Amino acid sequence: MAFTKLAFYLACIMTTLAMAGIARAQNSADDIVEAHNSARSDVGVDLVIWDDIVAAYAKNYANKRASQGRISIPGASDCDLIHSNSGSYKFGENIYGGSGADYSAVDAVALWVSEKQYYDYNTNSCADGKVCGHYTQVVWKNTTTIGCARVLCNNGGIFFTCNYNPAGNVVGESPY
Repeated sequence: MAFTKLAFYLACIMTTLAMAGIARAQNSADDIVEAHNSARSDVGVDLVIWDDIVAAYAKNYANKRASQGRISIPGASDCDLIHSNSGSYKFGENIYGGSGADYSAVDAVALWVSEKQYYDYNTNSCADGKVCGHYTQVVWKNTTTIGCARVLCNNGGIFFTCNYNPAGNVVGESPY
């Protein structure tokens, strides 16, 4: 009987560790690029690659959002969904926040890609009352490199940002 309980507890621990490993893997640069490229392949645009410079920009901004209590953005609190306004870099940007540390970077990309249902290619617009700009940035035809970062927030949630070079969502142009 004691062996059966021990085996059960060990199985539970191994399952938990395996699930934690999966969550970490879904936050890797390779997984983020793969999630983007899957959506891009669906519409026939060139694939993106990871750019360490763009990723460093994303990480720096994500760290600022996570440490909001120690820096000053007027009216902002820990990990509020505020865009970086990338200044001289002119990157495109998608941001995501989740209440809980279980959300992965791949979850965020999947959420952005789910906006595809609201995008009408023929009119190059979103359905009334819907958002689709995150999706169009993911699949923007001229974007060649991305860099992303995910941080845990002081409030227990996560903040995730991806930056895109060159930026997409150019007014008057279609994404693909």
